[in-house]
Amino acid sequence: MVKSLIDAVVKIFIDAGHGGTDPGAVGNGLQEKNVNLQIATRIRDMLVNEYNGVSVLMSRTGDQTLSLTQRTNAANAWGADFLLSVHINAGGGTGYEDFIYPGVGAPTTTYQNLIHEEIMKLVNFRDRGKKTANFHMLRESRMPALLTENGFIDNSEDAAKLKTSSFIENIARGHVNGIVRCFGLTRKTSAIYHTVVSGDTVYSLSQRYGSTIQQIRSWNNLDSNYTIVVGQVLLVAGGPSSSTSSSNMGKPAPKGDMKTTSIVDYLNSIKQDSSYANRARLAKQHGINNYSGTAAQNTQLLNKLRK
Repeated sequence: MVKSLIDAVVKIFIDAGHGGTDPGAVGNGLQEKNVNLQIATRIRDMLVNEYNGVSVLMSRTGDQTLSLTQRTNAANAWGADFLLSVHINAGGGTGYEDFIYPGVGAPTTTYQNLIHEEIMKLVNFRDRGKKTANFHMLRESRMPALLTENGFIDNSEDAAKLKTSSFIENIARGHVNGIVRCFGLTRKTSAIYHTVVSGDTVYSLSQRYGSTIQQIRSWNNLDSNYTIVVGQVLLVAGGPSSSTSSSNMGKPAPKGDMKTTSIVDYLNSIKQDSSYANRARLAKQHGINNYSGTAAQNTQLLNKLRK
């Protein structure tokens, strides 16, 4: 543990590089701004949903145009304990690297070492090393700061990896594991969480204490094509409170917004993936065939999920 904040909240500022009119690097059908936001959002969700004593502020949560000064000003004004700026590289290389400002010492160098180590454990990228650079985000921030370059968008092999949701999850998880070590964060224990993977598609769910693999498959209509990895969190769908009785253990988490007529808003309210791909998966599980996202199908799916 590098830093322990007793009875305090660690404030992590996450910057998704570029955005809006600035796409960043472009290549192989990808725009850097979009991949940056994917990774940054998953890092935020993992930290907030899985760990105690952490608060996250993002420079952007959508496709906004922001100057570098606006980003560092926001982090400085908030009083962040750590700034993380997420990027994708370009220029003909391959692999992962990260940067801190030249000449800084601990704890910044320690944070870089830990996060770099954890990312390299989980991603199949060439290790380009730990580096320094006179980047605005590193120079103008008043707190320890790290800028990560997660592969090369103009390298076809790197780009192919960045197009898979499972690889994005691993990149985000590596960042999170490093931050957890940096600040000694403790994991929430209100529920047991599971990752569900089918090919390159990653789904997530949570079930209450006492749930078995067989129950998970039954509740979610999962056949043997889905691999269930116990003990990891991707998206949190809730968990039991301290007053949950043993008779309720092993049952799905309670439902969310019962008033909305939007399937997307409803899924978001229970912290589930609201993408078209996941809605199609849920529709198939609930007997809605040939799902195409029509209003009637979405209403039907919404009603089934609320039962």
